[in-house]
Amino acid sequence: MNNETIIQKVWNLCNILRGDGISYHEYISELTYLLFLKIAEETRTEDLLPPGFRWKDLVSFKGDNLLFHYQEILTHLGGAGATETVREIYAFPTTVFKHSENLKAVIDGINKIDWHSVSDDGFGQIYEGLLSKNSEDTRSGAGQYFTPRALVDCIVQVMKPQLGERIQDPASGSCGFLISADHFIRAENGKSQYHSNPPVYQGMEIEKGTHRISLMNTFLHRMNANIILGDALTEDCRELQSADLILANPPFGAKAGSARKGRDDIPFTSTNKQLLFLQHIYLGLKPGGRAAVVLPDNVLFESGVGKDIRQDLMNKCNLHTILRLPTGIFYSQGVKTNVLFFTRGEKDEENTKEVWVYDMRANMPSFGKRAPLGEEHFKEFIAFFGDDPHGKAKRTAMGEEGRFRCFTREWIKDVKDDSLDISWLKDEGNGTNCELPEPAVLAHEAKGELEAAMAELRGIMAELGVEVGG
Repeated sequence: MNNETIIQKVWNLCNILRGDGISYHEYISELTYLLFLKIAEETRTEDLLPPGFRWKDLVSFKGDNLLFHYQEILTHLGGAGATETVREIYAFPTTVFKHSENLKAVIDGINKIDWHSVSDDGFGQIYEGLLSKNSEDTRSGAGQYFTPRALVDCIVQVMKPQLGERIQDPASGSCGFLISADHFIRAENGKSQYHSNPPVYQGMEIEKGTHRISLMNTFLHRMNANIILGDALTEDCRELQSADLILANPPFGAKAGSARKGRDDIPFTSTNKQLLFLQHIYLGLKPGGRAAVVLPDNVLFESGVGKDIRQDLMNKCNLHTILRLPTGIFYSQGVKTNVLFFTRGEKDEENTKEVWVYDMRANMPSFGKRAPLGEEHFKEFIAFFGDDPHGKAKRTAMGEEGRFRCFTREWIKDVKDDSLDISWLKDEGNGTNCELPEPAVLAHEAKGELEAAMAELRGIMAELGVEVGG
């Protein structure tokens, strides 16, 4: 039985739970509990679990209340697992199952699968495949939290993560960036080289269910990873160390209200989460450290504090490349996005001399489920980016009709007033390959921009001491 067949069989078990109103995302989180027990049995790592609280104890249960027995197992593992990872995966467990019959059906379904055909490496691939199916399913609503795999792999390929580096994602989600980086490093090096000087991974995730998924994901991929449950925009960030490489796609939108105090070490305050995350990222790099971060268009052109942050970024870092991404590649967002590539300078002044911009947005197909964004769409950008992860490879501008152009720091300051929203290609917008987004998507985009603007305005009013109404 191949991995794809196993993924589909496990995914299909979710149909048992649809009658209980359980979402696909909830199902994936629940699977983390069950699959860990099963995989521990298959990989002969059950010593991580105390006797009496293992997969066979769940399968062989003959009592009247399987659901209660299952809840007891989860709670016990949260306190008595042999490693911190096991205890974190089962910390404060809540099950979405409502009936023992449904739980039994899912357990039996998992137990009937031929797991013996799966290699140790394959378990991570299977779990990753389930996460991918979850992100692709529009009913789950999870796609908005997942960066398209082709984009993740493209970013990792040009950033070239290395052995021994500390690689970080401060908004890690299910750890897609970190896992792709690990795939890249293992492919570039032999097993003995990898194990003698492994990369060190750090991530931070604010949502408990997703944090649990990320722990399982990195565990199954056998990574040296510390994934922290916390918010990088608060004092939780102190658990993150300076990084050689940061890869991130921070969550879109304005910072939600919270009783928790924000960080006091970020120079420019804002209610815009992306502006705060951007500061965390460039300030969190070691001198010479590099980063690639996905950000919406408003970060490139927002005035006021947005301009201050861009100026600070270009002073402290060499912002060498911007990739303008196609519209609509994130589920239900309709948000226009970019990838900023930069390297922290040895000194904190005048590091950016020129910025190369690759326009992958104008005259591109309308991507979606019928026309997915694939690796082939990034080949030209990767070729033009070059082999140096710091953007120092020899590059060739393509002229006013091409997609890749260079703009000096002086031009950005004098002509654009330090806006990085740079475009020059006329988007013809004709034909089936350039269809406009659905009206609902356009409305969602407009709503998001208005909410971000209002949140920023409320923040300014609060700073001025003006009472903010509801």
